[in-house]
Amino acid sequence: MFENKERTDISELGEFGLIKHLTDTFKIRHESSIKGIGDDAAVLNFNNKEVLVSTDLLLEGIHFDLAYVPLIHLGYKAIQVNLSDIYAMNGIATQVTVSIGLSSKFPLEAVEEIYKGVELACNKFNIDLIGGDTSASKQGLVISVTSIGYAEKSDVVYRNGAGEGDLLCVSGDLGGAYVGMQILEREKLIFLENPNIQPDLEGKDYIIERQLKPEGRRDIVDLLAQMEIKPTSMIDVSDGLASEILHICQQSEKGCNLYEEKIPIDPMTYETARELGLDPTVCALSGGEDYELLFTIKQEDYPKLKNDVDITIIGHITDKNSGCKMISKSNVVHELKAQGWNAFKL
Repeated sequence: MFENKERTDISELGEFGLIKHLTDTFKIRHESSIKGIGDDAAVLNFNNKEVLVSTDLLLEGIHFDLAYVPLIHLGYKAIQVNLSDIYAMNGIATQVTVSIGLSSKFPLEAVEEIYKGVELACNKFNIDLIGGDTSASKQGLVISVTSIGYAEKSDVVYRNGAGEGDLLCVSGDLGGAYVGMQILEREKLIFLENPNIQPDLEGKDYIIERQLKPEGRRDIVDLLAQMEIKPTSMIDVSDGLASEILHICQQSEKGCNLYEEKIPIDPMTYETARELGLDPTVCALSGGEDYELLFTIKQEDYPKLKNDVDITIIGHITDKNSGCKMISKSNVVHELKAQGWNAFKL
């Protein structure tokens, strides 16, 4: 929880004063942002582009634990997870709105930390903050972010376009965010039993960062454009690889073959999962929160990206009647099942 000897009660500012205080340093960068914060509504003009909109809700105790999530990281992550949805449509994110519900335990200084993280993300990914809302909350901290972006009509990629024979690709590596969370949860329990013991996170920087400070893959959208590859389908890996593959297959009315040995898992993720008694493949398949991009491409596009170290071919699309299969490292065929994040399973 946030601790600071300086504590300013939010009620001293009032709602509009709080919004002005928190957003004064944010800059408008895009010509499409005609009017941002300061009026009843934002005004945007995308000049005949397809407009993309996505919303995410983050709830304390459900989506994050303030026992180990720094507020600045929370603000950064809240933006990132939302931008990822725009990138998953092969689009460019340009604006966000941020709404926050706050309990009385949060002083102004705590909210400033959240907005520092929001601003860091906006600066890094060239995003305009154009609005939002603040309110009291009796249920802990609530953050709602809406992201807005655009794409040419011909560039938008949906989940339902995968074709038989298409190659199944994923960016980056998988499972790190989930294993990072297991380390944080372990250290939290140790601390609760003995507050004198300091957290032992040495050597786990990469997977801890994968959980606390994920990065939306705007670079992959740009890379595919440079390669002149338009994916046939795409989704971001927020709920686990298996769940996302099944979304693509179900909406495209296709099956797939996924090869376990091809799933990209970072050595730190692999070794730490083993230390914790977890199967690294299961962590990648069901863990979630990696925010990598999973997509399919036509086979003729393979030569364009075969040498890119940040994109891995992990399988291919089959006909619907073949079902969704994973071929294990020992060449055993398993039915692919989703066991990842369920937003309504508490």
